[in-house]
Amino acid sequence: MLGKGVVGGGGGTKAPKPSFVSYVRPEEIHTNEKEVTEKEVTLHLLPGEQLLCEASTVLKYVQEDSCQRGIYGKLVCTDFKIAFLGDDDSALDNDETQFKNKVIGENDITLHCVDQIYGVFDEKKKTLFGQLKKYPEKLIIHCKDLRVFHFCLRYTKEEEVKRIVSGIIHHTQAPKLLKRLFLFSYAAAAQNHAATDPRNHTVMFDTLKDWCWELERTKGSVKYKAVSVNEGYKVCERLPAYFVVPTPLPEEELSRFQGHGIPLWCWSCHNGCALLKMSALPKKEQDDGLSQMQKSFLDGIYKTIHRPPYEIVKTEDLSSNFLSLQDIQTAYSKFKQLFLIDNSTEFWDTDIKWFSLLESSSWLDIIRRCLKKAIEITECLEAQNVNVLLLEENASDLCCLVSSLVQVMMDPHCRTRIGFQSLVQKEWIMGGHSFLDRCNHLRQSDKEEVPVFLLFLDCVWQLVHQHPPAFDFTETYLTVLSDSLYIPIFSTFFFNSPHQKDNVGRESQDTQSKPLNLLTVWDWSVQFEPKAQMLLKNPLYVEKPKLDKGQRKGMRFKHQRQLSLPLTQSKSSPKRGFFREETDHLIKNLLGKRISKLINSSDELHDNFREFYDSWHSKPTDYHGLLLPHIEGPEIKVWAQRYLRWIPEAQILGGGRAATVSKLLEMMEEVERLQEKIDARPHGQGALLAEAPLLLRGSARLSALFPFALLQRHPSKPVLPTSGWKALGDEEDLAKREDEFVDLGDV
Repeated sequence: MLGKGVVGGGGGTKAPKPSFVSYVRPEEIHTNEKEVTEKEVTLHLLPGEQLLCEASTVLKYVQEDSCQRGIYGKLVCTDFKIAFLGDDDSALDNDETQFKNKVIGENDITLHCVDQIYGVFDEKKKTLFGQLKKYPEKLIIHCKDLRVFHFCLRYTKEEEVKRIVSGIIHHTQAPKLLKRLFLFSYAAAAQNHAATDPRNHTVMFDTLKDWCWELERTKGSVKYKAVSVNEGYKVCERLPAYFVVPTPLPEEELSRFQGHGIPLWCWSCHNGCALLKMSALPKKEQDDGLSQMQKSFLDGIYKTIHRPPYEIVKTEDLSSNFLSLQDIQTAYSKFKQLFLIDNSTEFWDTDIKWFSLLESSSWLDIIRRCLKKAIEITECLEAQNVNVLLLEENASDLCCLVSSLVQVMMDPHCRTRIGFQSLVQKEWIMGGHSFLDRCNHLRQSDKEEVPVFLLFLDCVWQLVHQHPPAFDFTETYLTVLSDSLYIPIFSTFFFNSPHQKDNVGRESQDTQSKPLNLLTVWDWSVQFEPKAQMLLKNPLYVEKPKLDKGQRKGMRFKHQRQLSLPLTQSKSSPKRGFFREETDHLIKNLLGKRISKLINSSDELHDNFREFYDSWHSKPTDYHGLLLPHIEGPEIKVWAQRYLRWIPEAQILGGGRAATVSKLLEMMEEVERLQEKIDARPHGQGALLAEAPLLLRGSARLSALFPFALLQRHPSKPVLPTSGWKALGDEEDLAKREDEFVDLGDV
């Protein structure tokens, strides 16, 4: 276990309290400065990237209390990133760089990835913003991907300190204009370099043909039609140029309220029922005439889609009977602080109260509520055989989240990599999710920054973790996708709507001879070499033709309970979801009014949900059919690879999921070779599987948080907590106790 190894590695002695001036001897400073001069490292710039400011003789700390070691080098700031150029970059051997990102280096931070900047003044840590009167002797940068960087500026020239600190603060925190994003500088300069991966068959949903293809794939073309009424965004700038609506709906009705109040098709189930979404009509105070007009319009829309007994629609108002964006923002703000660890002492101090801190953040409970809501809607589609209409003010936040989760659970195509990417394009990009605002890329409003898409990825990770063979992609794929939110060379996550992106493209075409060729994040060859991309594909994925129904059994790995809360009664939501059919209730919600608090979820819904949920989990898992997650107590876990990967103390060498997968792959290879001998078939058919585990060889060397943990080259010497540890017993007892922070599985 980690606890025993940690204390033993520290020699069983209590570490001294860290001191800022104790990290290096004066004579070592001159030696290292000389070495830095001799080993000048080249700054690699992307097309269109410009150097803004730099500082020499900067010490980058390793996160270690006991000896405050570090690397001397140069700290630079460009219009794309903050980069540290150390003198030991060549120390990486080839094996450890196979998952290297081609765009972002180990010591690079894109400007959009910076979360908070702190300065240390006389050993006191303070948040930095605006113009500074005094400059810090130490700079700490917290990143949105949860990396923490420490830079000592004590031996840097005063003028260089002023320039680099002021430059970093300005270019990461000052409000920006959309046209000034590096995305456009890169696109303009890389016209001849940009290429699209020909193997990428992600459906972009930017043509009418794409929507028609999706209708045919889901067999929804009988009841629904793709329309082009919004071509050129004549009806609504919030909607995509093409979308799908119920066939009986007259096209002239679509433009009456700028796309509001229109039921938009998301997906069709195998039994013919469908998942729809709708945005609320804008509120108009003290205008009875308009309100009556809106009510008549909605009444007509509802009668078109709700025609019992042939077509029954149940509605779910996500604006008033589910999570609020404020709930999500508050929970994640608390949750991320558990992983932004400055040093080893802070790690062990917070380890003592890990469970209470985790529970108080409510992040895992929010994930549970999202999955439960998706299961409720799935039950209506699958078991009750009725259409479901999701309602939200703009239908671009929680609608995207819930509708996507339902499709991942119900549609095996969405569990392939191409299918999942197409799902994100359809529900999030074309669905008008405001990535520019929700990620706060322009730094214009912290209130608008809400990690809705990250919450979706975390929910999908729960499914991937519980049912690995059902997914064509790995957790590593989800992790690098979350990182790509902050890389401004891809246009995918840097606009609020398709109209905004197309409008910028038209403006650029007016000022340049060629239109901008904006890259999509789905071309993974831009970030990773082919060998590294193998880690995005799940070699344990159960492909449909290989197993017949009688052979499929529920393969489940051992649960990692230390990354989840103990089994307790989950918090009851003050606003439980409910379904209703009354026209008047639908109209009230679409007009932005709140339903009486007296209306709660019915016992019938709870009974139906429990029966549906228990029935599915009592049967063997069909990885190409309906897929439901476990949502009780400790089944909802912390996404260790994303949140813990930069913390040395959380690494388990030779253990965790990486070791398990490595052994399974070795066994699969051996079985495949034996089968080839039996069948006397050519070896080429098994070559793909044989290539998959190349990066997973030697599981004893791998960390439980592989492949990211390989980037942590410097060994960490763990120390005992400096506060609260005596209450746990003496050092020998502490060494023997089981570690409660991370248990990533058996070695």
